[in-house]
Amino acid sequence: MADTISTTQDATNGKKVGYNEKGDEVSVRSSSEVNIRKDEVNPGELTFEEDAAGGMGRHLGVFSCTMLIVGRIIGTGIFSTPSSILSSVGSVGASLMLWVLGFVLSFCGLFVWLEYGTMFPRSGGEKVYLEAVYKKPKFLATVIFATNAILLGFTASGCIVFADNILVSAGHAADRWVVRGIALGVIFFVTLLHGLVPRLGIALMNALSVFKIVILLFVVISGWVVLSGKTHIKDPHANFRNAFAGSSHSSNDYATATFKVLNAYAGWSNINYVMNEVKDPVRTLKIAGPLGLGICAVLYLLANVAYFAAATKQEIKKSGVTVAALFFGNVFGAKAEKALSVFVALSALGNVITVTYAASRVNQELAKEGVPLPFGNKFWASNWPTGKSPLPGLIVHLIPSVIIILGPPPAVAYPFILDVEGYPGQIINLFIVLGLFWLRWKKPHIKRPFKVWLPFAVFFCAAAVFLLVAPFLRPANKVGDTPPLPYYLYCLVGIAIMVVGVLYWAAWRIVLPKILGYELVPRKEVLEDGTVVNVFSRKKVE
Repeated sequence: MADTISTTQDATNGKKVGYNEKGDEVSVRSSSEVNIRKDEVNPGELTFEEDAAGGMGRHLGVFSCTMLIVGRIIGTGIFSTPSSILSSVGSVGASLMLWVLGFVLSFCGLFVWLEYGTMFPRSGGEKVYLEAVYKKPKFLATVIFATNAILLGFTASGCIVFADNILVSAGHAADRWVVRGIALGVIFFVTLLHGLVPRLGIALMNALSVFKIVILLFVVISGWVVLSGKTHIKDPHANFRNAFAGSSHSSNDYATATFKVLNAYAGWSNINYVMNEVKDPVRTLKIAGPLGLGICAVLYLLANVAYFAAATKQEIKKSGVTVAALFFGNVFGAKAEKALSVFVALSALGNVITVTYAASRVNQELAKEGVPLPFGNKFWASNWPTGKSPLPGLIVHLIPSVIIILGPPPAVAYPFILDVEGYPGQIINLFIVLGLFWLRWKKPHIKRPFKVWLPFAVFFCAAAVFLLVAPFLRPANKVGDTPPLPYYLYCLVGIAIMVVGVLYWAAWRIVLPKILGYELVPRKEVLEDGTVVNVFSRKKVE
């Protein structure tokens, strides 16, 4: 048993919450009677009840959680990236196989995250799972994850796609600064929406998720009509004959394309980031996770078939980020193409709203854990000003989004951003799944309401290793898909961001305390809105 037991007041129900500063043994009481005993693992510094205190409480049910996944997955990817994927792998057959592979990999990943999420039903996602496994050096895993989550946690791509498609629908040229101005308006609107009127934000998020399902169903049904031969499309089956002709033989091409497919499927773990707000979190996660991903996977595969039925390979490759608009233009004419641009813009908006909602909760969890941020972490951990929603966490998400929108040219930035976002995520995924094996071996008696079948976890692990190695192999075209940038640059940028996390941790925990002669002493504070925060003070070393 550790040295000192302290207590804080649970702002939600007035109970005393016990915690142990060394984390050896913690017992917590919640509605589900979650007990973390000595033979189990308590992620981070906060107990279960402390972590769930404050905010809006548990208000997300199965429907909202399913829509949280659907809204996150269906964004710009299925409308924008099939052309880029086809250009990378060279054939319709290989492109469709990659979408199937992405579906399989995503389900394997979902099952791994289901095991973690039901073991540790608290907000933060990968932050929680890394802390549960990689406890030493203390806070290293947390700070590395924080660096990745904050620096790469932007939603610039969705804002840019919204701006592009709104301009197309209005018949205006996509001037660079007009696009940037609209994109900035979107990200500021979403930040204020979630920060000031959170329940309206959730309602709009759910409505746009349902809308996206309807639009994709319309694309799928239209594709079936095209394949039946009852439209003016001359040969809708042309792309499916010799479907693998022209396939690339470069591992780099497939790895880069797979990153884009996985980015299009990204979001199956979205519930894991907001578990403190989920009603009956274990049951809800087990239902909404597979249901949300399953809906998206079926719609994605059928939508790709529709695209390939309505246009030639050359048309799709040249379509850039408007492949869905090309589909509607070919099938229904120019007026329908403009209408589809509005639909794609609304889908991108829904994705931005959903991503921002989850990302702000992750940022709040990082601040609650004690990650050093400018002006102290108490403000960034709070639910200021409403007491219900973390506007400071939304601001942390807003800043890098604004920088990316204003910085590089969108034509080069969009594909490069997709690649950069994917690479560090795969590094984290690899450590997560390796951690699952470690927990199975070292902590076999932890209560696991859901257990992933180990071959699924092994397959997910092997895929993560491949996706980390293959991008360094020279692609067939020698330049990759983001010229004039080197094909391996996004990998190096991703690794550099994680190295920055290591250096930041070393400066915070080792270098500055040694140079300035102090040690970091943790304590817990309860904020006015009920949020419990881990705060560090400096104690002078004699």
